[in-house]
Amino acid sequence: MHTNTEQESEAYEDHLERSHTQWDRWSNWYALSESDFEPMREDAIDRLELRPGDRVLDIGCGPGVNLERLHADVGEQGEVVAVDYSPAMAAKARARVDDHGWTNVDIRRADATTVDFDEPFDAAIASLSMSVMPDVRAAVENVHRLLEPGEPFVVFDIRPIQSGPGRLANPLLWRFLRWYANWNPNGNVLESLSAVFEECTVLETYTAGTTYTALCRTAES
Repeated sequence: MHTNTEQESEAYEDHLERSHTQWDRWSNWYALSESDFEPMREDAIDRLELRPGDRVLDIGCGPGVNLERLHADVGEQGEVVAVDYSPAMAAKARARVDDHGWTNVDIRRADATTVDFDEPFDAAIASLSMSVMPDVRAAVENVHRLLEPGEPFVVFDIRPIQSGPGRLANPLLWRFLRWYANWNPNGNVLESLSAVFEECTVLETYTAGTTYTALCRTAES
């Protein structure tokens, strides 16, 4: 397991505070982009292959855009737990839960790298959230720890342009994403997933490879 140096810890706290501020600010406007990514989100949730009664974790849930589908898939006998570090985003997600009257959806305002639960999960998903976390590796390790053996973690996220002349635009893309979402250019999500999970595959790529869906799985017991 990776251990942070004092300098890394300070950078982590700075990034976390910036994320708090930026995502609180964007919480009122986030819904404007929901429809743009909806087909990709739906595909990512499909990959979980949820069953009625499952317990599923949504990491970096934002205002709760995945909740309706996750709740429908696990049914009333299942449970959805969603986590976000931004107080404003978590509040939006709670309001969505209240509006629907769901009794088996729990919203937590917490850090993905340290959040803990008494019972393990049957599946986990992260939609456009891992790449903005200040310590991607620690977040991935924590999700791995929280999953039952042999169960899936599906990540839908963004990355720089991977090949061709378009790579010249990456510095501009990084600046925009850092301004818009406090994106962490040093946090290679796929690298961390492959290092921590026993099985990890990129299933789909979109928009010139800058968005992708990856399926990872813990080892069977």
